[in-house]
Amino acid sequence: MSTEKHPKGLYLIFATSTAERFSYYGMRAIFILFLTQALLMDKETAASIYGSYTGLVYLTPLIGGYIADKYWGIRRSVFWGAVMMSVGQFLMFFSASCLDAQSLSRMLMYGGLTFLILGNGLFKPTVSSVVGQLYKPGDQRLDSAYTIFYMGVNVGSFLAPLVCGYFGETGNPHDFKWGFLIAAIVTILTVVLFETQKNKYLIGPDGEPLGVIPDAKKGHPAPTAKQASAPRNKHQARNYGILGALTLALAILFYQCFDGDWISVGIFTACIVFPVSILLDGSLTKIERDRIFVIYIIAFFVIFFWAAYEQAGASLTLFASEQTDRSIFGWEMPASWIQSFNPFFVVILAAVMPGVWGFLHKRGMEPSSPTKQAIGLLLLSIGYLVICIGVKDLQPGVKVGLVWLTALYFIHTMGEIALSPIGLSMVNKLTPIRFASLMMGIWYLSTATANKFAGILGGLYPEEGKTKALFGYSIETMYDFFMVFVIMSAAASLILFLLTKKLQKMMHGVE
Repeated sequence: MSTEKHPKGLYLIFATSTAERFSYYGMRAIFILFLTQALLMDKETAASIYGSYTGLVYLTPLIGGYIADKYWGIRRSVFWGAVMMSVGQFLMFFSASCLDAQSLSRMLMYGGLTFLILGNGLFKPTVSSVVGQLYKPGDQRLDSAYTIFYMGVNVGSFLAPLVCGYFGETGNPHDFKWGFLIAAIVTILTVVLFETQKNKYLIGPDGEPLGVIPDAKKGHPAPTAKQASAPRNKHQARNYGILGALTLALAILFYQCFDGDWISVGIFTACIVFPVSILLDGSLTKIERDRIFVIYIIAFFVIFFWAAYEQAGASLTLFASEQTDRSIFGWEMPASWIQSFNPFFVVILAAVMPGVWGFLHKRGMEPSSPTKQAIGLLLLSIGYLVICIGVKDLQPGVKVGLVWLTALYFIHTMGEIALSPIGLSMVNKLTPIRFASLMMGIWYLSTATANKFAGILGGLYPEEGKTKALFGYSIETMYDFFMVFVIMSAAASLILFLLTKKLQKMMHGVE
């Protein structure tokens, strides 16, 4: 690998992303606690709101990326995205500052979430795309550049729950506002840092400024009417008709399934319609279509992974707050701090796992990409099995030891490292270049779907006086609740293991 220094623009993106992730994970660390302890919502309602918020955070980048590519450019999108997130965090601060007026507080909270979702949609897909543009095609430093960028994300994710949780989760509901205020201030610093340094450091390898205007406006004129063939127009009209009918049918179906929850309707409908839109493209060859099917099949199973994994910000935080003994030498750790376990383990394991795959590769034993995804799901199931052992036969009023939750997060992080980076790499390898951005958006769309699904499953968290069940399976204890994720993850892992040979064949030589 080249020893040449990385462009300074990488470190600006590193710092900007660290600050933005601090804002997101700082707010997320205390959000479910704020809903249940300050706004006094029941756990089912709180989990649903949490799932809608995190789901839309991963859905709006599809729209934000389109706006950046076609109209605003990266710089303007990053700026306005960060500004909107700042407004959202301040609205959350004001929401937590007027708890005595519950209706006003809730209205401000929903307004804050709206700005956070829209701002994230503009920010998330743009700032990360600048990394690759800092280097010439084929530059050997690119892999290490993305590693540095990924570390920035996890630095922010690690520090945020510690800081926002320390000031926000004090046992006094009125103190949640300080956690949100810190997140707001850090977001403003993101805006200031990016705006004051972008002209100096966001420079491409050719010396030209990056992200000034959309690529679509750089000399790619739209075809004239004469260039557009009549058969193609008919083909597009047919596709639009199919997609329109499919959208309507799915919207009606999901509206019935989710009792009029339009956020669920929108996310789950988009999760099907967008992938189908690519399959309807007449330019796809059989090999390309097979490879895209592989991505879709893997993405389907990834939904189950993230739906269970993302309980970290919802049900697992409630479990940490209510039923976990967090005492360490007489000091009680804030429940929100436990959300720092995952990014801490990511930093450690991200340095170890590539070596593990390299060791196996040299001996001809490295698993295929689909197999690695199945391993990730299996590890997720094992993590929940561990916590099931911890809570089984636990007497009422007795809390489980922190070691059980720590073990769960460690095993889940191993599963994440086995699944998430491999999935992104697989999408990059299997996608036809003309669909690269859209397919990456669809991959993240599966995460949006998973987050909303996570909120639905988190609503099954046991509550006194409420009867909860899933497909006839009664959920009365934490053991019952965690077993849902053990069974779901294990079943998904097993099915994916059985499909790996077929999927490898459909990849047509891509490893």
